[in-house]
Amino acid sequence: MEFLQPLDWREALEAKAAHPEAVPIFGGTDVMVEMNFARGRPQAMLDLTHIPEIQEWGEENGRLRVGAGVTYTRIIAELGNKLPGLAMASRTVGSPQIRNRGTVGGNLGTASPAGDGLPPLYASDAEVEVASTEGVRLVPVSEFIVGPKRNALKENELISAFYVPEAEGPQQYSKIGPRNAMVIAVCSFGLALHPKRGKLGACIGSAGPTPLRAGEAENFIEGVLEEGGLWESRAQIEEPALQRFGEMVAAAARPIDDVRGTAEYRRHSVGVLARRTLKWAWEEYREATDAA
Repeated sequence: MEFLQPLDWREALEAKAAHPEAVPIFGGTDVMVEMNFARGRPQAMLDLTHIPEIQEWGEENGRLRVGAGVTYTRIIAELGNKLPGLAMASRTVGSPQIRNRGTVGGNLGTASPAGDGLPPLYASDAEVEVASTEGVRLVPVSEFIVGPKRNALKENELISAFYVPEAEGPQQYSKIGPRNAMVIAVCSFGLALHPKRGKLGACIGSAGPTPLRAGEAENFIEGVLEEGGLWESRAQIEEPALQRFGEMVAAAARPIDDVRGTAEYRRHSVGVLARRTLKWAWEEYREATDAA
């Protein structure tokens, strides 16, 4: 196996162009598992841990640009107020040691339907920045993940960052697993309220071939909020509407049976998660008015 260790971003892109078969590695929390179980033996590895450019974040044109090498630990500590849903998801990832090494960029690269960092990105309409020696392009996250463990990267491209709007309202993330920590999601759900636009983002994780936006459920609850004037009054969402939202999210799931859970269990569970997270987020939105 050839081991490539570029020291800056340009050198990394040139290495990827020269060795398109090289597998990028930063935290290695997914790549090393595949290697340890002999599921893959790359011809070359491209170590990105010495590249400062992908370990930075900042504001650009009204959005946050978060480098692919920003770890879960840093997202929690430095971006918790700006991206609360992603910070919540980051807290559920593995152990402290894994969070110190793992990245959302790795989730995007691996493209696992169970990636904890993905539903919050979908719920906030994030875009993925990919780069090569030929230039840079932005891809909506819903188009970047194209199937189970498959993404839209070309063979000479690397993920450099993702763009996401700073939260304008409450966000939530919740998942179900056989225990409370260090566990892959049986199913998960990310939700973001966008009060300025009168919109809501809802994404199902680990209950389909990719993370799935629950579009019909989003449209339904947006209609409830608009028709009832709830964005302005911040009155409670009635229980039947919460229940119906959960049912529509469950209907949007496309789960399978596997060793972690049955399709029926996953479909039921994402409905429960959707109802609960919407209620929690809306209560937070209402309490923000009381505090003001």
